[in-house]
This record gives sequence, C-alpha cells and structure tokens, in this order.
Amino acid sequence: MSDAPTDDDDLRHDDHEYNPQLEPRKANAWLNLLRESETTFEKWHDHCDLIDKQYANLDRLAGMSRDKEFQMFWANVEVIGPSIYANPPAPAVAPKWNDRRPVPQAASEVLERCVTVTFDLCHINELMLQIRNDVVLIGRGVAWCRYEPAGDHHDYECVCIDFKHRRDFLHSISRSWAEVTWVAAASYLTRSEARERFSPFSGSCYQDAEYKVDRDAKEVGGMDSRERAKFWEIWDKTNKRVVWVAEGCEDILDEDDPHLECQDFFPCPKPAYGTLQRGSLVPVPDVLQYKDQLDEINLLTAKIHALSNVLEAKGFYPGGGTELADAINTALSINTPGRVLIPIGNWAAFGGTKEVIVWMPIAEIAQTITQCLALRKEIVQDIYQVTGLADIMRGSTDPQETLGAQQIKTQYGSSRIRDKQQEMVRIARDLVNIAAEIITEKFSEKTIIAMSQTELPSKAQVENQARVMAQQIGQQQMQLAQAQQQMSQPPQPGTPPPPSDDQDPKKQMGPMLGQAQAMIDQGKRTLESLRTQPTFDQVMTLFRDSRIKAFTLDIETDSTIQVDENTEKQRRAEFTAVLAQLLPQLTQMITAEPQTAAFCGEVLKFTVAPYRAGRSLDRAIDDLAAIMQGKAQQPRGDDPTTIQARTAKEIEQLKIAHMKEKDQLDAKLKTQEMQMRDSHERAKIASNEKLKLIDMRGKAQDDQAKAQHTELKAMADREKHQADMMKSQSDLQAAAQKIDLAKQAAQVKQGDMAARANERQAMQQFKMSQPQRPPGGAL
Repeated sequence: MSDAPTDDDDLRHDDHEYNPQLEPRKANAWLNLLRESETTFEKWHDHCDLIDKQYANLDRLAGMSRDKEFQMFWANVEVIGPSIYANPPAPAVAPKWNDRRPVPQAASEVLERCVTVTFDLCHINELMLQIRNDVVLIGRGVAWCRYEPAGDHHDYECVCIDFKHRRDFLHSISRSWAEVTWVAAASYLTRSEARERFSPFSGSCYQDAEYKVDRDAKEVGGMDSRERAKFWEIWDKTNKRVVWVAEGCEDILDEDDPHLECQDFFPCPKPAYGTLQRGSLVPVPDVLQYKDQLDEINLLTAKIHALSNVLEAKGFYPGGGTELADAINTALSINTPGRVLIPIGNWAAFGGTKEVIVWMPIAEIAQTITQCLALRKEIVQDIYQVTGLADIMRGSTDPQETLGAQQIKTQYGSSRIRDKQQEMVRIARDLVNIAAEIITEKFSEKTIIAMSQTELPSKAQVENQARVMAQQIGQQQMQLAQAQQQMSQPPQPGTPPPPSDDQDPKKQMGPMLGQAQAMIDQGKRTLESLRTQPTFDQVMTLFRDSRIKAFTLDIETDSTIQVDENTEKQRRAEFTAVLAQLLPQLTQMITAEPQTAAFCGEVLKFTVAPYRAGRSLDRAIDDLAAIMQGKAQQPRGDDPTTIQARTAKEIEQLKIAHMKEKDQLDAKLKTQEMQMRDSHERAKIASNEKLKLIDMRGKAQDDQAKAQHTELKAMADREKHQADMMKSQSDLQAAAQKIDLAKQAAQVKQGDMAARANERQAMQQFKMSQPQRPPGGAL
C-alpha cells in the first residue's frame, strides 16, 4: 500500500478545524467555527461590557465613593433612541402590480391581517425597543424568528420573534452580510429541557454539555440558581442544513433540513447596524467616537465638585497655641457649610497684620470653577458636533434665532441619524417578510382564517352557489320562452276581441316579459361576478407557492419614526388642499365620460403618492373610482340630460293627447254633417213624391191642386228653410268647436313654452350647482 498522501488527507489536514463536512456527526468542527467567531468579536464584547456599566449600572451609579460624573452619555442615548424609533411598525402588504386582480388583492389583505395579529401577539414594540437600545449603545441589534405549533406553550400555532443578546448570536467571519454562510443563536436549557429536546436524536449526549449557573441569582436582573447549558442552533446556508451543538458535547445533538423555508434561508433578518469597522461586520459603538471628550468632561466635573467643596469662608485670628502650618491644614481639612475660624498662636507669621481676622482667599477658587464650567461647556458642544445632536433636537433653542435657522438645525440633526432610522425601518420590514413566509408556509387554513377574520368563500361554496344560480336562470329562461311562444300564437276562432288595447292580454304581458328578461340579464351578470370572485382556495394556492408569492406581493411597513406634530399637521393640511382642488375636476370628468374613471384614479394615486397616506389609500382610490364610474353610468335625478328627456316625454304625451282629442272632435262633426244631409234629402224626396201625386189626380182639380201645390210648395219651402237653418246652426256649432280647438292648441303651445322655460331654468340651476373651475385648474 502506498504511503503517499491523498487529496482527502490534504483536505483533512488543511481544513479540519473549519470544515464540518469531514466528520458529519462530530461537533468539533462547528465548535471551532463558533470559537473563531467569538474570538473575532471578543474585543467588541469587552467594550460593550464597559459601555453597559457606564450607561446604567445600579451598583456603580449608587456607589457613594465614586467620582462625580456628568451623565452626558446617558443623555445622548435618551435623545437618539426616540429619534430613530418611536412607533411600533404596522405591516403593509399590497399587490406588487397595480392591475386590480382580485386574487392578489384578497391575498394581500389576508396576509396583512395575519402579520398584524402576529406582531401584536409577540409584543413587537418591546422587541423593537430592545433592538433600538442595542443599536444606539453598542452598534448592533439582533432578532430571531421561530415557528411554534400548537402544543404546551400555546393553544394555537404562532410565530415567535426573540431578541438575541450580543453574546448569544454569532455568524461566519465575513466582510458583508451577503457573504455570511452560517448564523447561530444560543438557547439556555436545563438538563430536563435538553433531554426532552435532544434525547430522541442523540441519546444521552446532551448530558456532557457544560451546565452551570450563568449568573448569581442575587444579581440585579439575574437568573435563578438552576444550572443551564448553552446550546447553539446553527443554520448552514451552504449545505442547507440546521445543526445543534453544545460546548462539551463531542457529537452533533441534532441535524435536519431547514424547518422554515425563508427567502434568504436564515430565520433572522440582517442585524440592525450602526457604525461598522471597515471591511468587516464588527460594530463600533458610537460612544467610542467621543470617549475622549466624555473622559475630559468627567474629569472637569470631578474638579469642579472638589473645588466647590472648599469654596467656604475660612479665617484665622490670634489666639491659642496652634502653629501656622497646623492651622492651615486644619482649615483645609474641615468641611462645614458655615464659616470656620482657626486660632493661631504665632500671629507674627502673618507679617504683623493689624487685622483681627485674616480670611483665606476664595476668589481664585471661584474663578477656577468658572473657567472649568466654561471649558466643560465647550467640550459638550464638541460632543454635539461629533454626534450631530442639534440643540433643537434636545429642546434647546435660542430666542433670537429665526425659524429658518431652527429648521436647518433640525434637518442637519436628522441627517446624522437618518441611517439608523432606516436601519430600524429595514429590520422591521424584514421581520414582516419572515413572519409572512412562516405564516404562508406553516400555518393551517383554519388558523389563517381565524387570524384574518376573512369572509372569502371557499371554492366549493362558490361552485355550489353558482350551480344553484345557474339552475334558477335556466328555469327563468324556460318560463320566458314559454310566455313568448304563447304571445306569438294567433287567437282561437270565436274568441271575442278585447274591448280596448289596454285590456289586451298580449299587450299587458309585454312589459312583464321585458322585466323578466332584465332579471335574467342581471342574474347572468351576478353569476359571472360570482365565478370571478376570489376564493380562499386561490389565496392559499398563492401562499403556498413561494415563487409566485415573491413575484406578486409587496411587503412593507410604515414609518417607525416619531413625527413632529406641527409638521404632520402641515402635511395633512397640504394633502387635504390637494384633494379639495383635484377631486371636483376628476368628478366632473368621470360624470361627463364614465370610461375615464380608471385614468382619474391613476392621476389621483400619482398625486397622493409623495404623501405618507398615499400608499394606504391605493385600494380606497380604486374603490372610489369604481363607485363614481357606476354612478356616472346610471341616470340621476339632477342630470340635465335626464331633465331634458323627461320634459320632452311630457311634451310628446301632451301632443298625443291633443291629437287624439282633435280626431274625436272631427269625427263627431262629420257624423252630425252626414245626419243633416240625410234629413234634407229625405225631405226633398218626400216633397217631390207629393207633387207627383197631385199631378196624377187630374187637371180638373187644377185650381185646387194649384192651391194645394202652392201650399205644399210653401210647406216645402218652410221645411227647406228649416233644413237650411239647421245646417246653419250646425255650421255655427262646428265653427265654435273649431274656435275651442284653436284655444286648446294655444294652451298646449303655452304649456310647451312653459316646459321649455322650466328646462332652461333647470339647466341654469344645474350649472350654478357645479363647483367653479379654479383658474388654471383644468386637467
């Protein structure tokens, strides 16, 4: 067998400390990686320990023997903290593309509700405050997300977001977060907790972990006295594996595929960073940037307090046997709030002064204190220059400054902390993303429905309702077809005709058939809308498909920065003024052309986009545009076109009634004229017949006949005269009726003119009711 080294031997020799793949079940390689990462951050941890004591340590601050300090560091932290984070984040989920598709819109609403409930349950504000304090104090804040199914801890499945202490989070040594290949989070478990967690996978290996009392139970903020071991949960991005190890355990305690399918693999967002050391992910606390100034301020503060202690009226007078040096030492050592007089036996040592009491000089001490105070003030201003804390941010202003100068200071101070503000917003957005991924991948449909309180129907419900509605529409169509067939059939022989058109059954069924057809059309539209309605099954399909979800939904969060009330009022007033000027113009455009509703909605979105409320109003603007379009397409009572149509219809009805009345009157006159003509003809025929009879009786009776003839002729003339009189009366009656018809026509014409006048008045009132277009306000 050859003794030459193989490639595997070289690999084992070179990478044994850092390559976990060489011994898959051994924890040594991973523990070496963890130690290496801890060593990289050890100096940072040492500085952080000092910073924690400097910021808020009860034993140090309550100590009576400590030097006097000027708490400049604590004051700066209390100013910067609320400036970079003040309000808890509110999730905002919206469709990535603004095409108003129903399924992404419904999915956005459901997911936004679920993440909002998750943030409420995990107390997101407390978590964000802890991250904020770490960013301000030590330059890094870390959060870690977990999925917990329904079990011992909760009666429901939930997303847990934990804050990680700086010593409980490690990652690979990298120059940027994009290069990080693994992350690790520590958990502290007792033996019973470790047995329950790891014994099914690694047996009793968990017992070899280093169990100890991490901190004294009597320490402020300490834990109890139970022994715990530190177990590391490592997410290996390179191999797509999750590993659990602990110091002292030779074997890996557990190893599995990732139980969460996060977009960036890691169950934690990128930590919120302050200042980073160049070319690394090692944070540099901001306090180190002005540590020298803080030391100078504390030194000056100690001197000021020391000098102020000896700033007392102390004097000497002749008497006693005390020597001069002893008397001076006694005066300096005595610390009383009142005056102190020391007797001196050798009074000649003062130069033979004639003063009864000689006072120690204190003007030099007071002058020294004044100079120390001025110097400390200058150093404080230097710190403000370094940190960028303008006096306006600290509530300190100069009454002689102008408003412009104060605004410049505010903007300058805000620009120095803007990166930290964006980091807080970014980590909040990342937490929303991870929580949304866990909810969509792990939560059951029942939990999602309970969290979102959604009223979306299921696919089966929609299909059942659509089937029932389709059956109803089919039955209505069959009934309509039968009715139309009955109307098209000719009447049966012997069936008497209806006395009038109003009583004709076929004509009475006409409007009813029209209403039935309208109901069928409405039902078809409702059925089509029902079939296009998003269902909960479609929403869950989108949730389960990570690729489609990433391409479809846009997850954000609102601002977490504290806003100035006056500035916010000005912005809201400006926003309201823009809407007040734009909405009437858009309303007029949609009213004139309902098809422009979508365009007007986009214009309104573009106008309100720079404002903070613009994003949340997108969906409301879409709904408003749809409502306005629907109303514009329906005729309204105050619509001038509707008034004109109604007036024209009334005039047409008056014209029809007038023509009908005129026709009836003409028919009556014709009937009377025909009756008079028939009566005259009958009288003439009867007179002629009588004359013929007289002629036939003979000429013998000529005289008598002539007399009778004359009498008959006179009678005939009288009858003819009566007939002529009757005809004249008929003509007079006809003329009077024609005059009445002319009067009625004049009245109809006057009614027509009055209707037109009312129409013109209605148009003028409608125009006056519309808002006046401002100068230059046309779209």
